Amino acid sequence: MSESINSPGVEIPPELQGQVAITTLDRIYNWGRRSSIWPMMFGLACCAIEMICTAAGRYDFARFGMEIMRPSPRQTDLMIVSGTVTKKMIPTIVRLYNQMAEPRYVLAMGACASGGGPFKEGYNVVSGVDKYVPVDVYVPGCPPTPQALIHGLMTLQKKIDQQSIRQVPWYQKGESEPIPVPLLGPDIVDPRDFEKIREYNRKKLAELQAAGKEASQAAESEAAASGESA
Repeated sequence: MSESINSPGVEIPPELQGQVAITTLDRIYNWGRRSSIWPMMFGLACCAIEMICTAAGRYDFARFGMEIMRPSPRQTDLMIVSGTVTKKMIPTIVRLYNQMAEPRYVLAMGACASGGGPFKEGYNVVSGVDKYVPVDVYVPGCPPTPQALIHGLMTLQKKIDQQSIRQVPWYQKGESEPIPVPLLGPDIVDPRDFEKIREYNRKKLAELQAAGKEASQAAESEAAASGESA
């Protein structure tokens, strides 16, 4: 432990090496979190099979302190979005994300979760889960191998190592706002886009009113011209 978190440049007497570590609060805090990440136990499509393989004996991400995959979002801090994200599923994903305790992270596993994959232009598929929840790490592939997922988890650990308690949002004053759950109707609608939709509707309405006014004036001019010729 002392070798992994001890601050560089700080000498420790030989008789105390292995017993005492001199470090910062950020480093020991990050060391504890990076070594005990609990992923959420859910899968969406074929990438979930690769995630299961990563948790099994051959690859065994228990080496990273991640062996506990919890079925409850309230007991997890990592969401692995493993597979195709459909418009029917994204409201549930956002709801699960809001229920996770902070600090929380999201890993987009595979081409479908990262950008829609081969179904990007499909009528029922979201073109990337990052349009609705913040993604920390992207793992490419269709599907990515267990080695690629392990590399993504190690990348997440490196990101955690760089964080500071003074800067991370979950230790700032005030409450964190939950992400509005998307609405599923004829199509998926993000409540955060309501103001853009209202502005678009106002603009279109103004254009239609202006076009109608011009058409009315043209009709009146034409009628007046017809009356004068008669």
